[in-house]
Amino acid sequence: VQLQASGGGLVQAGGSLRLSCAASGRTFSSNGMGWFRQAPGKERELVAAISRSGGSRYYADSVKGRFTISRDNAKNTVYLQMNSLKPEDTAIYYCAASAHEIATMGDWYDYWGQGTQVTVSS
Repeated sequence: VQLQASGGGLVQAGGSLRLSCAASGRTFSSNGMGWFRQAPGKERELVAAISRSGGSRYYADSVKGRFTISRDNAKNTVYLQMNSLKPEDTAIYYCAASAHEIATMGDWYDYWGQGTQVTVSS
């Protein structure tokens, strides 16, 4: 599985961005998917995860109510809609694929995209 993330950029606090992650291969619908982020000097953090069918979702407390993860298995794409962005959301965002139904641990992910930078100005 190869993953290509896009959609990052510079946005003011309170603004919105939508990240996309396109996956290659025929097994996308059999992968749980997740979005992670890593800010300078900080550990990688799982932001959101979604199950194979999209019926189950997980969110980190820091983004609940502001971020929404979704997927379109027909397009082999997973999305992260980010609203009400805060400066502390600034990070490189990575998408990842897991063989698990839904994966809430970084070690459960097998494939990683290259990352897309999100910068939120105050």
